[in-house]
Amino acid sequence: MGHSISSGDIVKKLGGELMGDSNITINSVASLESANQNAISFFNNPRYLGLLKNTKAGIVILNKEDLVSRSGAAIVTLNPYSYFAKISHLLNPDKSLKKEIHKSAIIHPNSKLGKDLYIGPNVVIEDNVTLLDGVIIHAGSIIEANCLIGTLSIIHSNVVIKENTVIGKNCILYSGCIIGSEGFGYARDDDKWIPIPQIGRVLIGDNVDIGSNSTIDRGALDDTIIHDGVKIDNQVQVGHNCIIGENTIIAGCVGIAGSAKIGKKCMIGGAAMILGHLSIVDDVTISPGSMITRSISSAGTYTAIMPFQEHNVWLKTAARIKKLK
Repeated sequence: MGHSISSGDIVKKLGGELMGDSNITINSVASLESANQNAISFFNNPRYLGLLKNTKAGIVILNKEDLVSRSGAAIVTLNPYSYFAKISHLLNPDKSLKKEIHKSAIIHPNSKLGKDLYIGPNVVIEDNVTLLDGVIIHAGSIIEANCLIGTLSIIHSNVVIKENTVIGKNCILYSGCIIGSEGFGYARDDDKWIPIPQIGRVLIGDNVDIGSNSTIDRGALDDTIIHDGVKIDNQVQVGHNCIIGENTIIAGCVGIAGSAKIGKKCMIGGAAMILGHLSIVDDVTISPGSMITRSISSAGTYTAIMPFQEHNVWLKTAARIKKLK
């Protein structure tokens, strides 16, 4: 269970308009269905109107137009889901770590270490690495030569950051991700493939999150660039020389082939595929599972999915589509 806070103190800290008692004690966040009188929940989908009317939640966060359906205390705000995220952080603060360097960590003498660091067991930090103030590196992670990690960034366990990578401030890299590995570059020589040295870097901006087991390849010649505020889910592949614009969010199992350029504030659904050397403008939403085969020059939502069918039926459907003119 997290911390406790009164309903009145919630709006003092986070804003919004409290409707009802300012002395309700809230000690947890919960769904409308499972909440009790000391829990706070949110409502922003009319499909769950029945749950809103019957919930036992002490407080519900909602829009002004939905207030009529709530009989108990409420906090009115323009974005209930965002407000819910903020109160969840308030009630469940990150566990504080003692600022220390574990005796089993291997740190090159040429590394530059800031203040208030946590470096966990079996961490390896190679030559000429710079860690700015407040960086946290959990057990088993490897930071190769000539990397820089910005203030207050958190590297979870078993992350590999390859040489020459630059990571901004307030970033979170979750367990198992690999940043800056060799891009997939080969030249054909008769019947053989000759690897092309990948000599670019990965540059990651501020406030970027990268999920578990995701991979971001370094550039072949130019750099792979992940701009400020980007959020990347688990098991995402970003190929060499890609550029991802500010505040774009990418769901799990997305594959982005080399040299693709994605704009700002895009939303890419899970398991979508984006071919290489394409450009996607700002404010584009790509539906889950879509295969994007050409550049997108106008903002909007794009989908490239056929509903699944029994296989023999699907073959007939595909044959009919081929005949369309």
